[in-house]
Amino acid sequence: MGMRGRKPKPTALKISQGNPGRRPLNTREPHPEVGIPERPAHLGPEACAEWDRVTAILQVLGIITKIDRAALAAYCVAFARWVEAEQKLKEQGLVVRAPQTGYPMQNPYLSIANTAMTQMIRLAAEFGMTPSSRSRLQSYPEFFSADKIPESPVSKYLTVLPGGRR
Repeated sequence: MGMRGRKPKPTALKISQGNPGRRPLNTREPHPEVGIPERPAHLGPEACAEWDRVTAILQVLGIITKIDRAALAAYCVAFARWVEAEQKLKEQGLVVRAPQTGYPMQNPYLSIANTAMTQMIRLAAEFGMTPSSRSRLQSYPEFFSADKIPESPVSKYLTVLPGGRR
């Protein structure tokens, strides 16, 4: 059985919020080395492509650490399985004929795609790759470089102060 209750807030976040609960802070929280871990050799081509895409983005944001290798590999494998299953569904359709009876049945790739998608989304949330999880994630600001992130078309509107001043 998994751990119950909410996930604990990182100590840095509690400090930045002024420790509103006045509970003792974790002074022994680990701080793993920030950086891209070595890509596992067992990843297939689709998983490798996703690894390269995601690690580049997470590095710019300062979110990825050397210890994240297994979780990121699991995400990439789930992503590759999801892509493969979706391609098979596109080719074969949602309903196929049962080999023994010839009756229509749900394509087995549908459950594979759904399982892989569930795993992928759960793991993506750990790295802040979903809209709701991004608001709960903390980056490592000392490694953050704003000039490496392309400017969003709406960002110029978000920096305008009331009255049209910048």
